[in-house]
Amino acid sequence: MWGEKPYYSLDYHLKETYGEKIYKVSLNGGMTCPNRDGTLGTRGCIFCSEGGSGDFAADKRLSITDQIESQKENLSRKFPARRFIAYFQAYTNTYAPVDYLERIFTEAISHKDIVGLSIGTRPDCLGEDVCSLLERLNAIKPVTVELGLQTIHEPTARLIRRGYPLSCFDSAVRRLRFRGIEVVVHTILGLPHETEEDMLATVQYLNNCDIQGIKLQLLHVLKGTDLASYYEHPGFHVLEEAEYIRLIITSLEHLSPEIVVHRLTGDGPKELLIAPLWSSRKRSVLNQIHHQMKEQHTFQGRLYAARP
Repeated sequence: MWGEKPYYSLDYHLKETYGEKIYKVSLNGGMTCPNRDGTLGTRGCIFCSEGGSGDFAADKRLSITDQIESQKENLSRKFPARRFIAYFQAYTNTYAPVDYLERIFTEAISHKDIVGLSIGTRPDCLGEDVCSLLERLNAIKPVTVELGLQTIHEPTARLIRRGYPLSCFDSAVRRLRFRGIEVVVHTILGLPHETEEDMLATVQYLNNCDIQGIKLQLLHVLKGTDLASYYEHPGFHVLEEAEYIRLIITSLEHLSPEIVVHRLTGDGPKELLIAPLWSSRKRSVLNQIHHQMKEQHTFQGRLYAARP
């Protein structure tokens, strides 16, 4: 069984691996993105806020060690946290000279309370020199790379200005796995004009990739993004709460039970959130997902039977 949750959750996986609850500290390496610096574009993906998906990361003006300490202090006020994963979250965290990456990543994993490294990046920012660095770091402490795929569908990828083809993602996964590095994939449910079948096709596709984890993220419309303008005109359907809960359960039903589920929704900064407003009640949404899944005894039993 998977503890209290009827799916293979990250919390369960980390407890199984380390024998205790592990927390993530969100760090900022001070990088940008090829979708912002003019290489591919200047406005980023249409859903991306000015914080580059790192709205909850530590202050980039601090050293990596000081960022870790500040995040530890914040967590310790709420939880009995002892050990952590260093999560480089904001923007594209392999988009810098490799000697700079080596310095900040090594500083992070050298911290006595850090048990592993998680790096959020783009598949088109993983050159051979970067992959070799990650392989060396992985020999010291476990390294996980989080790739922002969002969707397998090329028309949607063009609409959201993702900036790379699906083949680039496939190649990045193969190169990382060749080096023994675990891969987590970010997907977004509710992208403009995608049907339920489109979203489930992305999940099914990932079952056939050599990935170890997935983040199922609800699309947030945030102030100051091009998505906000698109939402106003011409407009598109934003998932209702009941729709999203049903879609998440169906996605988990289609997902390989060997893939660790890192996220079932997400946090949009409340001061920036335009829609859907119900998503700000994250704990309530998660509780409803868990409750409805546990009521579906056949589905629950099928999932549990898939794991020892």
